[in-house]
This record gives sequence, C-alpha cells and structure tokens, in this order.
Amino acid sequence: MSKIDYKKQLENLYLPSKKQVVSLDVPLMNYLMVDGKGEPGSVQYQQAIEALYSVAYTIKFMIKKGETGLDYGVLPLEGLWWADDMSDFINDNKHNWQWTMMIMQPELVDKDLVLEAISQVKLKKSLDAIDLVRYESFSEGLCAQILHVGPFSEEGPTVAKVHDFIESSGHQLAGKHHEIYLSDIRRAAPENWKTVIRQPYQR
Repeated sequence: MSKIDYKKQLENLYLPSKKQVVSLDVPLMNYLMVDGKGEPGSVQYQQAIEALYSVAYTIKFMIKKGETGLDYGVLPLEGLWWADDMSDFINDNKHNWQWTMMIMQPELVDKDLVLEAISQVKLKKSLDAIDLVRYESFSEGLCAQILHVGPFSEEGPTVAKVHDFIESSGHQLAGKHHEIYLSDIRRAAPENWKTVIRQPYQR
C-alpha cells in the first residue's frame, strides 16, 4: 500500500502560499498535545517535543502493523503561543511565554489507540513529559495564514502582515497565535526554515 501524505491532502492547511495571506475555515481536528511555559528550546520544551514525537511515531507503526497496513507520514509539529500579558512577546520576555505543542492525528486514530501507544512508549523509554501528553479535539474556525520562510527571529513582519490582513478586512484577532513547523531545523539552514503563521479571527 502506498504511503499517505496528509500534508498534501490537507494542502490548504499545511502548505499555504508565501506570497499572500489567505483566509480559511479550519475544521475540528484531533491532536496529541502537551502544555508548557517558557522559551522555545528550554528543557521543558524539548521534553514535550520528545514525548509528542515518541507517541506519534508509535501510533504510526501500530497502524502500519495493524489490519489496515496503512502507512502515512507523521504530521508536523505545531505550536499555540500566548502570554497573560501580551507585551511579553513584544519585549521578548520568553520566560513568560505559554505554549501548547501538538501533532495532528489522522481520523483513524482514536483515544484507545493513543492510550495504548503511550503505554508502549512508557515500556521502552523513560520520558519526563510522557504523562503530560493528551489527546484532544481542537477547532479554530476562521483563520488567516501565510508561509514564513526564514529563521524564527525574523517572523515579526510576517506576523504583522497576517494581523494587518485581518484588521484591514474589518475583523478582530481571536484565539492564540499558531505556528506549524514544516522544516527539520536540525538539518535545514535557518534561511530555509518554513513555518506556517496562522491567526484565528472573528467577524
């Protein structure tokens, strides 16, 4: 059986244009999630990512070895970002940043499968954040998004472009700043990193 590429199937969600901001209605989807606080790259952040990927890949191989024999590519890491005082983002007070890191799961994944995968991971590894992994539905609804190419430190103008698009259309920002990390930053040069910048809004 051929391998399913959910990023291509959900191209409007995961492979947007880098030339212009687009509006879309993001449907309800299911995710593995871990909550945390502090700057990207912190110990807590790295532990969360390790736990998420360990469970996500365990689920993938459980399905591949199961009755369907279905193979698919694990979806990219995503992050919701916010702060109690939003000036902490402007002032770069990263220790106050709050986040939910997550990986979207295909429709054939259910809660029982996730719990079994977590149990299997626990038998093989000792991960500090494994008990923080949860399976949850999440719906954003109306959003604006664009693809940012370059290092995370240069996202500012891209984020501003998304906000300007929303506000110039007569709408208001709503929900949390959302990023989808399409590149493996361990292998790609920072100038080539691809990140989806998404912002929910309300009319």
